[in-house]
Amino acid sequence: MTTSEIRYQPLPLPDRGDMTDAAMQAAALAHHDAMATRHTVRDFSDRSVPRAVIETAIATAGRAPSGANQQPWHFVAISDTPMKTKIRAAAEEEERAFYEGGAPDEWIAALEPIGTGASKPHLEIAPWLIVVFAQRWGTREDGARYKHYYVPESVGLATGFLIGALHLSGLSVLTHTPSPMKFLTGLCDRPVAEKPVMILAVGHPAKDATVPAAALNKKPLEEILTVISADTETT
Repeated sequence: MTTSEIRYQPLPLPDRGDMTDAAMQAAALAHHDAMATRHTVRDFSDRSVPRAVIETAIATAGRAPSGANQQPWHFVAISDTPMKTKIRAAAEEEERAFYEGGAPDEWIAALEPIGTGASKPHLEIAPWLIVVFAQRWGTREDGARYKHYYVPESVGLATGFLIGALHLSGLSVLTHTPSPMKFLTGLCDRPVAEKPVMILAVGHPAKDATVPAAALNKKPLEEILTVISADTETT
């Protein structure tokens, strides 16, 4: 059955949560506290990570919501050392151009507290690289193209699911976005319909791993939340 032949058919909700208000808050706090321990690292151990863990985390990413349920994403998981070496070489070529004049001074200044540079050894040391691709269009069985909707939003949601799943599996993740990154399409042998949007370096942090002090400065809740509610609190 092609996408154009699928018709709306309502089904009973297959999974339903039934928690008290107190249980909901406890669960929300537990998840917050777990995610508050997530840190981006650039210093990875060479300790291996089972393929099954990576596959399960990507399966979790595949549960993310997407525009028209088109699931416009593809993930390429790489543990092959020669391939990681090729990706590092290509990424560093783009990074050198970026840091040696390709980026505005304001952008370079914004990155200074994070301590980034053109050298990306983590792309080889981390046991896994996951390249995230966005599918700009789909292809029917007869070869005809059909448009995908809300692709950046959908892929962003799936990537968030993936990072969360990897963190809760005890792994560290570095998000890397070399620009441009067209080289990933050829290296990963992906079709022209797919646009590479991110590399995730995944593994265990090195024993001497560090994080930039600036990265611990997160905006407080009152700066990232506005509540518009019909409820009126009284004291």
